Amino acid sequence: MADAATNRKRINLALQGGGAHGAFTWGVLAEILASDAVEIHGVAGTSAGAMNAAVLLTGYMRGGEAAAAAALEAFWKDVSEAARYSPFQRTLLDRAFGNWSLDSSPVYLAYDIASRLISPAYTNPLDINPLKPIVQKHVDTDLIAACGNMKLFVAATNVWTGKVRVFSGAEVTVDALLASACIPQVFGPVFIDGVPYWDGGFMGNPPLFPLFYETDTSDCILVQINPIERHETPVSAREIVNRVNEITFNSSLLKELRAVRFVTRLIDEGKLDANEYMRVRMHRISSPALNPLSASSKMNGEWRFLRHVCAIGRDAARTWLDTHLEDIGVRDTIDLAAEIA
Repeated sequence: MADAATNRKRINLALQGGGAHGAFTWGVLAEILASDAVEIHGVAGTSAGAMNAAVLLTGYMRGGEAAAAAALEAFWKDVSEAARYSPFQRTLLDRAFGNWSLDSSPVYLAYDIASRLISPAYTNPLDINPLKPIVQKHVDTDLIAACGNMKLFVAATNVWTGKVRVFSGAEVTVDALLASACIPQVFGPVFIDGVPYWDGGFMGNPPLFPLFYETDTSDCILVQINPIERHETPVSAREIVNRVNEITFNSSLLKELRAVRFVTRLIDEGKLDANEYMRVRMHRISSPALNPLSASSKMNGEWRFLRHVCAIGRDAARTWLDTHLEDIGVRDTIDLAAEIA
């Protein structure tokens, strides 16, 4: 992302998915791009995280960090423009009280019920994806394939095998990005080379291993949207489903963190050769301000809401950089032992 002579600290980024909450990652990336202290070497993303990453690389290849930041804002602006015509809108009461949730929206409630009972083959027979023209407009896959300074890894779930598929380089197409964000209750699977794919979050939200195997950068910052822990017990049917989804979409991440912890401990104990195995340093940017946002707000594409979530991301990234910049290249800032306990 910059000449090594600038002495910037090199980082990898792992970007979670989360619908409209992906605007948090937009804010994080904007703050990182504005910093002259770090440079991005690799980016792994799923769903909204993959979209952010692809737009980031496209903008960077066109004009560096400033162009990348502008490209991200333009992408999310177009997302909000498309959402203006969405049937999923907040009620007047929710708007009056500043509630970002769609839980009271009659259309959203009808969709929520229908998605559990009716296949998208019937609810969306033409398989219309409003994201497709936006991705086609803002992502240049040729530029991504030609980018030598940053590597991009996009995760999708193979429907047949149940395994994660990571697309990189010239494999990162518009279809790969749409596959990474393919919610099976809403869209039919995205077929790539005759194989159907669903949302990458089922098996990699986001995938960490490509960053370790395909780059030589040891510091990885996880940009986390979906909380691993919630200290309240879900009661309503919707709360139960939402919590099950959070647990499911974080399960693969926890497994990878457990593997990182295992290898790190063996290296520290001298049981693995540090010259042969990379000692990974894990970091995380997240915000408790995201936790009160309902799952339905992930479908809220209003510009005011996206800007609100983006501001949370910028604040979280700024705080993290102010607190932990000197830890990059030195130590973990996630207690992995506590994280996987």
